[in-house]
Amino acid sequence: MSEYQYYEFTAVDRPLTGRERAELRSLSARADITATSFVNTYEWGDFKGDPRTLMERYFDAHLYLANWGTRQLMLRLPKHVLDPATAARYCQGDSASTWTAGEHVVIDLHDEDEDGTDEWDLDGHGLLASIIPVRAGLATGDLRLLYLAWLRCVQSEDIADDEPEPPVPAGLGTLDAPLTAVAEFLRIDPDLIVAAAAGSAPATSGEPTAAQLRTWVFGLRAPDKDAILTDLITGGDSHLRSRLLRRYRDAHPTDASTATATRTAGQLLATAAELRAVRERRDAEQRERDQVRRERSAAARQRHLDTLAVDQPAAWQQVDELIATKKPREYDTAVQLLVDLHDLGERDGDSASFRDRLAELRAVHARKPSLLERLNLAGLDT
Repeated sequence: MSEYQYYEFTAVDRPLTGRERAELRSLSARADITATSFVNTYEWGDFKGDPRTLMERYFDAHLYLANWGTRQLMLRLPKHVLDPATAARYCQGDSASTWTAGEHVVIDLHDEDEDGTDEWDLDGHGLLASIIPVRAGLATGDLRLLYLAWLRCVQSEDIADDEPEPPVPAGLGTLDAPLTAVAEFLRIDPDLIVAAAAGSAPATSGEPTAAQLRTWVFGLRAPDKDAILTDLITGGDSHLRSRLLRRYRDAHPTDASTATATRTAGQLLATAAELRAVRERRDAEQRERDQVRRERSAAARQRHLDTLAVDQPAAWQQVDELIATKKPREYDTAVQLLVDLHDLGERDGDSASFRDRLAELRAVHARKPSLLERLNLAGLDT
């Protein structure tokens, strides 16, 4: 059983310098290193670098995957777009932690498959690309990622049952593709997410209109506008748009941001268990209904073959008559009848006779490509 470890780091806010790429190369001779990424896969040995250090110095996102069950996701954002205290309010355990490094705050999300049942065929390539858009959402004030991090702590029992939940962001019941990718990567219980979403207001209608933004900008003080223009021209803030949208939303709260009654970690786990029990019961009932339908269908099939067995020569004659019409629809009917005759031969142990008759039929109609194609698609190729 071979080992598999996948490391990927991505720089979003600025490219790596040549010197930084050289520093990274000293950590791995095999890694794929570009101006914005570091990717390496290990089937033996281990990475010599410290992912935390690399995140503090170079990168804005990191994903790690090992086939013994470990999964890790790190995101780094400037402190002026993500308040460290806000991140710490949600990241409260070993499964979700946070720390500051200079002008940045780093979020570390972690999951271990304690049963050792991780997917051995899971490839890390492409996973971070599907996840990284959540960073931009977080920069605009979308805290759903942080709440998912808190749920990961609840699921891992890092948090006491009587611990109250942090503020529940709007739209938890309608996760977009990147947030769904995070939840799946960290193996957050879908029933726990549904339980938590019951206390989440609907998502807002979307970004403000141009007219709304124009009215808001007109009302800003001159020093604020000067600072915005300076950052825009100098490129001093790569998160300028996200920061301004968050500032607009903070100034225009909606009903969706209204806090709901606070629940505890234990209450959410209990609700998730109830939802799971209901879902599993419904799934079992559906499987039972499907089994009954399959059995009834099988019985009906056997009755149909019994009827066909009474006069097989007549059935073969009908096949010949249908083919003689040279009509596509009649070809289809003839092929289905041949499938029935094939199944009848298999059931009654007379497959050789069917194969002989089919070979003769194909030879007689060798110049009918449309018919032969239908026979091949139906698996009637002798």
